Amino acid sequence: MKLSIIIPVYNEGAVITKTINQVEKAVKTPHELLIIYDMDKDTTVVPVKKIQKKYTNVKLVKNIYGKGALNALKTGLVKASGAAVCVMMADLTDDAKVVNTMMDKFNKDYDVVAASRYMPGGHQIGGPLIKQILSRAAGLSLHYIAGIPTHDATNSFKIYSKKLLTKTKIESDGGFELGIELTVKAHFNGFKVTEVPTTWVYSAKESRFYLKKWLPKYLKWYFWALKKRVSN
Repeated sequence: MKLSIIIPVYNEGAVITKTINQVEKAVKTPHELLIIYDMDKDTTVVPVKKIQKKYTNVKLVKNIYGKGALNALKTGLVKASGAAVCVMMADLTDDAKVVNTMMDKFNKDYDVVAASRYMPGGHQIGGPLIKQILSRAAGLSLHYIAGIPTHDATNSFKIYSKKLLTKTKIESDGGFELGIELTVKAHFNGFKVTEVPTTWVYSAKESRFYLKKWLPKYLKWYFWALKKRVSN
């Protein structure tokens, strides 16, 4: 299997069927779709079991490292069998059609292909204003100051090579800051990083991004990259 798509979920029962249908309709590369869940009573499980009758490549994978977004992502990265591993969100914020463009880039021997909201042609529609400002500022400054070859290092919607994943130690201890960690480590460890434009659309449900909790996690890897740039 060339491509593995991993989607971490937490009670996404209301939207997961639509998300899976969207992915299966849009993505042209043969792939497996791994739905990573924490607990058997998660509302996502029942609708996924139903849609598996239609899509045999859809797999339910229980989190093997413990509850939480980070452990779900780590489970998906380990369980993925593809040479390319794509992380997507379950809530329809990510445009599944962009995976095809990302795979075109990946096939040119890149190790990270970021879906970028902040490069020319990219857009972000909706979402908490403070989160928009911080993610844009982080992405652009990492690009122009630290030399990261994407304008949007903080976005979770990325494709990673299995080669990168097997050679990179994950040190994140929070959640979705894993995306920025893998991106900056890839760049400074000599792996090839690139980007394609995407349009990110806010899902209009309650945000699970808690600034006070998550900001220090992202800042750790932001300053790590800046220090690496200075020392190189």
